[in-house]
Formats: sequence, structure tokens, C-alpha cells
Amino acid sequence: MTSAGSTDVVARLRAAGCVFAEDEARLLTAAAAETGVPLESLVARRVTGSPLEHLLGWAEFHGLRVAVSSGVFVPRQRTAFLVDLAVELIRDRTGHPVVVDLCCGSGALGLAAARAAADAGRAITLAAADIDPVAVACARRNLTPLGAPVYEGDLFEPLPEELRGCVDVLLCNTPYVPSEMIARMPPEARDHEPRTALDGGPDGLDVFRRVAADAAEWLAPGGHLLVESSEDQAPIALGVLAEHGLAGRVAESDEHYATVVIGTRPR
Repeated sequence: MTSAGSTDVVARLRAAGCVFAEDEARLLTAAAAETGVPLESLVARRVTGSPLEHLLGWAEFHGLRVAVSSGVFVPRQRTAFLVDLAVELIRDRTGHPVVVDLCCGSGALGLAAARAAADAGRAITLAAADIDPVAVACARRNLTPLGAPVYEGDLFEPLPEELRGCVDVLLCNTPYVPSEMIARMPPEARDHEPRTALDGGPDGLDVFRRVAADAAEWLAPGGHLLVESSEDQAPIALGVLAEHGLAGRVAESDEHYATVVIGTRPR
């Protein structure tokens, strides 16, 4: 792309509200060269609200390139905090830890946890599941190279029975945006990501409640459930965990602007 062309792309992206217009122009130009999709088409879709990651075909998460496709939830950078917590818990488990990425979307959490655990010298047995067939297909692109199966179905329903009572770390990025707040989300999320990955019901905790109700049956003794929430939702989430026999605690990161609720099955 010529300098004049580059300047034009940056100007169009900046006018559309893209804060990092120069970086996005560079990434879109590279994507056009790699995929053969005309740059004009990519830029036009970006300025009308398509997520950059959907146009590139990947998202950067926890130091990895995670494949994403149109219609799939884009992993948020704040969720790296949940992965860091999970890896700490994996290190504390004996034997060969079993990790499940539930509501997996692209499989980013499971992929990042597996890579980080391997870097720390711990191999894990990983499985994932999601109700959305588009997300399942995307997760399989990311997780099949690791030998990790991805199941399609509602929460725990598609998981094989042999995992019941054996999960050491359960990653569950449940939707937690209250229904009435969906309309206030940025268009690139509201209009391009599946509603099932965003809408958590009236208080944002509907799916979390369903997970918490069955988690103890799937966790190994001393196993952990990790779920992202808002700061305001965390006290309610702790109460839900207690109702279902899980010891709860809250971890917060100022760096990532993230809150994670952790429920542990008693030993």
C-alpha cells in the first residue's frame, strides 16, 4: 500500500472512532495480503463496526494468536487474569490435572491455560464445550492440535461421564452482562457477537447460577471453578456458591480491571 493509501486508511479508521488507527491499518493491510481479501473490503467492514479480530481471523490473548471467526465471542484481555489464577491452581494439583473450558467460545481460555501450564512444566488433560456450533467449530481449530476434544451442547450436558467428579480446574467464562445493559454495549460486541455469549439475564448471573448448581458434581475433591464477574456481582456469586456447597473467594486485579469468583469443592 502506498504512503498516501496508508494515510487514507488511517484517517478513515480514526474518523470511525478507532483509537489505535495506525496499528489497525497495519494489521488490516497484512491481513489483506495474507488472505487475498481486498483491503477496501476489510476497511469498509471495520468502519461500519465489525470487530477487528473477526476481520483478521485471530485475536491476541495471553501472548497467543487465537483463531476467531465471525459470530464468535472475542476473548477480552481482562480475562487473562482468570487464566493466570487457573495456572496457579493447576500447579497446586497433583498428578495430571483435568481442566475443562465450559462456555468455551473460541477455546481461548483452555488454550492459554494449557500453554501456560506447559511452560511451567505441567501437562494437563483438557476438554471444552459450548452450546453454539459456530463457537465449537472455532474452538476445534484452536484445541484439536492439543488433542483436546470440544463438545457441543448446553453446559455440562455434552461432557463425557468419565469427567464427572474428576475436574481439577473448571474455567467458565459465563455471560454476565445484565440483559438491560446489552443495548449500551459497543456495537462491535452488541451487533457481531452472539447474544448467548453476552446476556446473563436480569442481574447477569443466570448462567452462572446454572453452572454453580452442578459444578460440585463435576469437580474433583478440592477442585476449583473460576468465573469472571463484575465487582458488584461478586458478593451475590459467593452466596450462590455457598448454596451449592462450594467454598468461595474473590480475586481482583487492578492491572486487568478484572474480578474472578472462585468456588472450591471441599476435600
